[in-house]
Amino acid sequence: MNLDDVLQNNKCLKNVADLNETLWINDDFKNFNAIKENFNVKIDDIYDAENRLKRYAPLIITLFSETEKNSGIIESEIIEVSKMKNSLEDKYNTQILGKLLLKLDSHLPIAGSIKARGGIYEVLRYAEKLALENDLIKETDDYSVLALDKNREFFSRYTIQVGSTGNLGLSIGIMSSRLGFKTIVHMSVDAKAWKKEMLRSYGVEVIEYETDYSIAVENGRLESSKNPMSYFVDDENSMNLFLGYSVAALRLKNQLDEMKIEVDKIHPLFVYLPCGIGGAPGGVAFGLKHVFGDNVHCFFVEPTHAPCMLVGMATKLHDKVSVRDFNIDGKTEADGLAVGRASKLVGRYMENMLSGIFTVDDYKLYDILRLLHNSENIDIEPSACAAFEGVISLNCEEMAKYIKDYDLSEYMENSTHIAWATGGSLVPKEVMYEYLHRK
Repeated sequence: MNLDDVLQNNKCLKNVADLNETLWINDDFKNFNAIKENFNVKIDDIYDAENRLKRYAPLIITLFSETEKNSGIIESEIIEVSKMKNSLEDKYNTQILGKLLLKLDSHLPIAGSIKARGGIYEVLRYAEKLALENDLIKETDDYSVLALDKNREFFSRYTIQVGSTGNLGLSIGIMSSRLGFKTIVHMSVDAKAWKKEMLRSYGVEVIEYETDYSIAVENGRLESSKNPMSYFVDDENSMNLFLGYSVAALRLKNQLDEMKIEVDKIHPLFVYLPCGIGGAPGGVAFGLKHVFGDNVHCFFVEPTHAPCMLVGMATKLHDKVSVRDFNIDGKTEADGLAVGRASKLVGRYMENMLSGIFTVDDYKLYDILRLLHNSENIDIEPSACAAFEGVISLNCEEMAKYIKDYDLSEYMENSTHIAWATGGSLVPKEVMYEYLHRK
């Protein structure tokens, strides 16, 4: 790839390379019915993942008593944030037509982030495979028996490893350690100190790197391959993670029905998902398209200093290109989004499905964090605040063209916008205080 040629011929990528806030619109976006048969994963696979999580509900209650009130189902609330909508309109001199909702994956039980859904699903699927193969359980059994000491002793013979900037490591580490697995989390330089300490408090081994996320994953994969009793959770390529995340769409449909919020041609749904390597937002978007089809418009949001999915999709090179190829440093306050190279799996799946990708400046994340705290008394991580960039920029030139091109202009007053809060409830109070007062 000749960078000069690319930047000369692509205004959007030139803006990205210059670290300007940008909206890339996906020109390869297609009608969902025309592409849904192209995937080797279908809606039945999403239901299968949902059913597996239901089988595990008794065990989850046994291991994590805080999940009892939701019958062992790891799910978050969705709420309307009208005060936040007003605050955003005032601060950014914009107009947000329709409802603004906040999906509180920031407050998911156990791991306090969107990674709880996918990460915990992958650990449970691996545990189920081992348990069934070794006659610890049958599918018709009460899975809570896996919490018995004899079964935890069995799991302790095995190791689970993962590379992470933080939140995936928390979900894998907390769940694995509670089941009895030996757990190793390879953490990049971007990972926050409090996340490392929390993992260690669960007995998880944390290996720290002075390099970025990709190197942490590469080393984790290599170390795991040396041990036949080790299982590597591959955030770059895991279909199990992807399916675990996708289950969110089935549950969101039920939540919107309960709120009497319609989603159809004249009631379009816009969803804004913070994006790092792409696994979590990709899985959620994949599920949403299967549930809502062309009536949902999914956008990712990345930091201006780590727009790996944007450069991967815009160049069609996916994991073959890094933000560093555009002389972008990959350094951002949004630790969960500090990724330089996107997932090939997700990039390929999103090629005709994703509407577009926004980028957002780091300083704005703290402004949004304070707005949400002051207007709704809700605290989330800086990286989760990226989701609000979608609604802030609804009136930008590129978005206005998208709305016009897809014949949505007359329906925007009926629209629903979901900012997907991806993490935050486990942030220590003193760290959140520092976030709120950072200038």
